[in-house]
Amino acid sequence: MPLTHTRTPRAHAARALLLLSLLLPAQSSPAQSGRPAARPGPESKTAAPAAPPLKRAATRREVRRLGYGGSVTVYGAPEGSVTVEGWPRAEVEVTAEVELNADTEEDLARLAELNGFVLDEDHNHVRVVTTGTHDRQFLKRAARDLPKRLRAMPWKIDYRVRVPAVCDLEVYAGRGAVTLSGVEGAVRLNAGEGPAAITLAGGDVEATLRGGPVHVRIPARSWRGRGMSVRVVGGAHTRKCVPASPMNSAPTGSRRRIRGGALRGRWPMFVMASACRCGR
Repeated sequence: MPLTHTRTPRAHAARALLLLSLLLPAQSSPAQSGRPAARPGPESKTAAPAAPPLKRAATRREVRRLGYGGSVTVYGAPEGSVTVEGWPRAEVEVTAEVELNADTEEDLARLAELNGFVLDEDHNHVRVVTTGTHDRQFLKRAARDLPKRLRAMPWKIDYRVRVPAVCDLEVYAGRGAVTLSGVEGAVRLNAGEGPAAITLAGGDVEATLRGGPVHVRIPARSWRGRGMSVRVVGGAHTRKCVPASPMNSAPTGSRRRIRGGALRGRWPMFVMASACRCGR
C-alpha cells in the first residue's frame, strides 16, 4: 500500500512564504528593520532649476556729419526704445545701449558680434540699421551655423539719436517707448506697441503706431509746414495737447475743435494739425 503524505495548513503557509521570498527582492522598510531611513544620495535628488541667463550691457556711440537738407533713417531693434532729438549741430550722433542675455560668457561674446547696429552713409543721407538674430538674411551671411537656442535669446537696444533740427527723418521702431522732438522736415514714424511722445512745431509729419498711449504736444504758437497726421491702431486712446492750443481733430466718424485738455474717442484716431494757428 503506497504511502501518502498529508500536509497541514501550516505547511502550506510555510511553502508559500518560501516561494514569495525567492520571487521578490529581499527589501525591508525602515519601519520593519528598526533603522532610521537613509538620506537620498546626490543622484536621487531632483534636478535643480536652470540658473538665470547671464546679462551683459554695453554702450556704443557714433557720430557722423550731415549737411543742410540731409536725411536720416533709423531702423530700430525689435525690442527697445527709440529717442530722436533735434539739435543745432550739422551732425548725427547715435548712442545705443545694447543688452544681451545668454547662458555662458562664450555665448554672450558670440551674440555681441551679431546684435548691434551699423551706419550706412551715402550722399547727405545717414542710415542707422540694427543687425541681429531677428534678421534671417543677415544671419545667412554672418552666422549661418548659429544654434537655434542662441537665436531665441532675448536682447534689446535702446537708441538715442540726435539729428540736425532741420532734416528729413524716417523712424521704424519695434516694441518700446518712442520719443520724437525738435525736428522740422518730412517726418515719417512707424512704431510698434509702446508709449509715444511727439513734440514738434512744424514740418510734414505722418506717424502710425500700433499701440499707445500717445502724447502729442505742439510747443509753438503756430505750425510751420504742411501739417501732422497721427494714426494709432490700438491701445490707450488719450491724447493731450498743449493748454490753450487749438487744433483740428478727427476721431472715427466725427470732427471736433478742442482747446487743451484730453480727447477720448474711438480708434483709429487721426490727429490733424494742418497749418493750425495755435494761440490763446
